[in-house]
Amino acid sequence: MNNTIELSNMYELALFPKRNFIATRGEGALLWDDQDKQYIDCAGASGSVNVGHCHARVVRAIQEQAAKLICCTGIFHHELRSKVCERLISLAPKNLRKVFLCNSGTESIEAALKFARISTGRHGFIATVRGFHGRTLGALSATHNPKYREGFEPLVPGFTHVPFNDIAALSAVVTSETAGVILEIVQGEGGVYLAEAEYLRQAQALCRERGAMLIVDEVQTGFCRTGKMFACEHSGLEPDILCLAKSIAGGVPLGATLCADSVRIHIGSHGTTFGGSPIGCAAALASIDVMIDEHLAENAAEKGDYFGAKLRAIVSPKIREVRQLGLMIGVQLKERSTSYLQALMEEGVLAIPAGPTVMRYLPPLVISKAQIDRVVEKTALVLSRPAT
Repeated sequence: MNNTIELSNMYELALFPKRNFIATRGEGALLWDDQDKQYIDCAGASGSVNVGHCHARVVRAIQEQAAKLICCTGIFHHELRSKVCERLISLAPKNLRKVFLCNSGTESIEAALKFARISTGRHGFIATVRGFHGRTLGALSATHNPKYREGFEPLVPGFTHVPFNDIAALSAVVTSETAGVILEIVQGEGGVYLAEAEYLRQAQALCRERGAMLIVDEVQTGFCRTGKMFACEHSGLEPDILCLAKSIAGGVPLGATLCADSVRIHIGSHGTTFGGSPIGCAAALASIDVMIDEHLAENAAEKGDYFGAKLRAIVSPKIREVRQLGLMIGVQLKERSTSYLQALMEEGVLAIPAGPTVMRYLPPLVISKAQIDRVVEKTALVLSRPAT
């Protein structure tokens, strides 16, 4: 047995369904294993490497900052932290004015929940069926899937789940006790389901009318993934709170909670030790520059449509539907996807599930059309075989 796998099995808590794959290096949209086999990466670290693996500008920024200062607590000012906050606000919907920097998507959600409660004086939250917002207790309470919740109840009280894209169902439960409505523009973990633009606009109007905060979770859809810098731009949303993470810093841990003036908090009401670290901020500034300079939003829109069309052209009785926005793609099968994802890996393509029957593709936004063609070719090949 490989020593890495042996040590992992011996000492790591078994929290992930591990594949027999040892990642050793990456470049652009490619990964290599310990046997130096090359893979096209459509898992993309669960959507965290939009600028590609080990982009030279991000690597250089990390190296230069590591030689200067690695850690700086939030009680002290730091130049790069200030610049990241300024940059995010310059790119976000115009009503967002302040930033809390943390370490991850689930942390950005936790902050949003606290900020909404303290700002409104209310305790209730409305989330959606199939929605996924993280695994810590607050974020897990907003997450719908029972498989994530089982064994951890009782969770945080006050959460109600309603069908996605159903404005009547949402309207029926938003009351004077609702602190916030939390929505994804695309339900990634839930199966790559797209929100309808009119639904999102009506949800925003409903929140404004009834005094609830609209919290938009763009942990996976942010930073050019859907063909816009932020997916809420597709429908012209101006949320009270915008939650970001994953690709914000090219693969380095960083999260952000962006807030409108309606969010009112006081010193000491929340905090973080490592959020907004100098290294994370250096990586974020370099990554955002890459996204803009290399036109990754436009690339995601063009390549996403190309990828989606190619997948829809596959003739297979196993495919129920292909759902796609930018380079966020789900191929829903009529049977479980696990064996096909495994077979795809054996053919040199990495992809991940989104629920039991969906093959999810989240490649780095620098993926080429030749690489997309290869992924489609291999997808068609594995779907032509019987499930194992």
